Amino acid sequence: MNAIKKLIGVDLGATNVRSGMVANGKLTKTFADKLPEDKSKEGVLQSICTAIESVWEESASAIGIGVPSVVDRANGIVYNVQNIPSWDEVPLKSILQERFKVPVHVNNDANCFALGELHFGKGKKYKHFVGLAIGTGIAGGIIQNGKLLIDVNCGSGEFGEMCYLDTKFEDYCSGIFFEKNYQTDAKTVFEKAEKGDKNALQIVSEFAIHLGKLIKTIVCAIDPEAIIIGGSIAKSKEIYHALMIRELQYFPYPKSIQRLKIDYTDTDEFQLLGSAYLAIDAGL
Repeated sequence: MNAIKKLIGVDLGATNVRSGMVANGKLTKTFADKLPEDKSKEGVLQSICTAIESVWEESASAIGIGVPSVVDRANGIVYNVQNIPSWDEVPLKSILQERFKVPVHVNNDANCFALGELHFGKGKKYKHFVGLAIGTGIAGGIIQNGKLLIDVNCGSGEFGEMCYLDTKFEDYCSGIFFEKNYQTDAKTVFEKAEKGDKNALQIVSEFAIHLGKLIKTIVCAIDPEAIIIGGSIAKSKEIYHALMIRELQYFPYPKSIQRLKIDYTDTDEFQLLGSAYLAIDAGL
């Protein structure tokens, strides 16, 4: 990345917003805050603007923002943001460009994670991989031939929305699984499992089997070199990784599984780095 260019990356989540100033491929300044409780359209927009202003420098060249939704990339219009019902259609690019007077690039948050891994993380080793972000929900970004897959509605990689059992994969392969089925959170379950709690270990085993089935589905659909897992649940990989790998044995094409690499991200920074890098990816 050109050292002269200073870029701002923004990550809009279900409950918070983060921002960072990126120079020479490194975060030099970061900010994080919770979204307003009512999640009104204007309130969330103001939170994003505050996050940008908190890391802003006059030498900033562009802003990139990742959102948990489908996006009209060309026009920067955001549709149906997950967990923020008021954001059913927001012309985010034009609003932010008018306010900050620099180019703005908008994309799906999982795509930003994959882009960050591609240029700064473990994805540098691969030409074809899926960046799978697992937290409150689950979604993926697809890298093919060393580039982010460009689709029509920014919806490729929404593996969590694929039909599975009585509902969809997201209900079984993310934090929703623990809340919906056991009225607890993933962190609590993983902490108890680490201490040998039998009930927690059983819950983790169930989760790992579901996640393994999702990975097999991804291999059938995408057949990548690697799947790089990030997000809050990735931090507890030691608890479920072996169980997940065991489930992968039940696959009709064993050679595909043998060749598949499954890795985990080292840091939460790649989401912001990838968001900022949207500008470079677009040719800035």
